[in-house]
Amino acid sequence: MATPKSEAPQSSPLPSRNPLPLSAAQESQVRDLYYKRVRTKCANEIRDFASCVTNRTISVTWACRKQRLAMDSCMVQYASQKEQDAAREEWFATMDLRRLEIEEKKRQKVKAEKFFKEWWDIPKSPGQKEEVTSEKD
Repeated sequence: MATPKSEAPQSSPLPSRNPLPLSAAQESQVRDLYYKRVRTKCANEIRDFASCVTNRTISVTWACRKQRLAMDSCMVQYASQKEQDAAREEWFATMDLRRLEIEEKKRQKVKAEKFFKEWWDIPKSPGQKEEVTSEKD
């Protein structure tokens, strides 16, 4: 009985453009960025439709049909996987900036809490030692 020949390892498929899994909150941020990018590219069509529907109710259906179709076709044109990938890449590119903003907000919060406690003369919590300053004669 012949043993099967060991095959050479096959080359792996193309690497994923989105290799890292993201949390639901992060995916939501990417999705918001994606929608923002699409809305930015179709801003003129959206503006035309919005100006048409202003002060209308039932008549919007037939009065603004041309503007709605133009807006929809623009949105469909740019709502693609390519645009989603671009939004995801932009999200990863700005990750460091968001981290720095969060750290700065934390520093400002600590500074504000310290100021608040000093202003209102709030004693330190029981676990913390109070600083004792002695006056020298």
